[in-house]
Amino acid sequence: MNKLKGLLLTEGLHGMISQVEGLAKALDLDFFHERVELNSFWNFIPPNFTPVSKLVFRNKVEREFDIIISCGRKSVIPSIYFKKNSKKNIINIHIQNPKVSLDNFDYIVSPEHDNLSGSNVINSKGAIHYLTLSEINEEKSYLENKLEKNKDILTLILGGPTKYYDYSNENIIRIFSNINKHLIENNLQLIIIPSNRTPKETIIFAKEYFNKSRIIIDNIDKKAYLSSLALAKYIVVTCDSSSMISEAALTGKPIYVAMIPPMKNDKRFLKFRSLFKDLNIIKELGEDLTSWSYESLNETQRVASIIKEKLK
Repeated sequence: MNKLKGLLLTEGLHGMISQVEGLAKALDLDFFHERVELNSFWNFIPPNFTPVSKLVFRNKVEREFDIIISCGRKSVIPSIYFKKNSKKNIINIHIQNPKVSLDNFDYIVSPEHDNLSGSNVINSKGAIHYLTLSEINEEKSYLENKLEKNKDILTLILGGPTKYYDYSNENIIRIFSNINKHLIENNLQLIIIPSNRTPKETIIFAKEYFNKSRIIIDNIDKKAYLSSLALAKYIVVTCDSSSMISEAALTGKPIYVAMIPPMKNDKRFLKFRSLFKDLNIIKELGEDLTSWSYESLNETQRVASIIKEKLK
């Protein structure tokens, strides 16, 4: 039986790609990805004030598809347009709140902390993503040979500055100082993994600050990311990235959140972290390191199972 074909629409950011590709894999689609390009004027107009017209975006999709999975503001109008103008009965799924009538989509996948509800809304605990446990375990050896054999691993996953959180020297030094204290007190090795948003100067500073028992990845390396999750006894993720905290929760390992004082009201992030605390997945990075376990959180598979059942 031939697989259904999927068209993935995003703005090209890692967090969005992770979500659409994760759902496409879980739905067992034969998929391809389009990075949405809006015509200049429409980049500044919210979707609810934008016409459903080909004049809004530049993308020309000539390949066949059965299902659209979109994520992000820019992908809303193209998803609606391609569904309405197809000769086939296209299913369209949007991840996150589209900020338009939910009736434009067959399904909406939205995290619980966004407080979105509707007959076609499927709520997830945190962000869905593209990682699987088998992929993580398969890449364990990628960094293993570069490490000392007699020390446990602390993996630090860095996000990047946002309108809520500033990667100032003061904030980064506070996090690094806390990490260094734990490395010394617990005789740990350090792996640092950057994201697309991590400033180069933060990576350079990390290399200067941590000069012993550390591996610092200075580019985007998925194998290193997966290997670091497989090898870690403790995982630390900066508070700015709900998506990477959600990805780390797949491991069932202790996750500490490195806090940065918010520059504006970050109530959505607070609600997300409160949910994950209640699920015993995360703690704030503080004075002590302890180990605990929880059931691996695999929301991508759970959401995909619901959609598969509905599609029947």
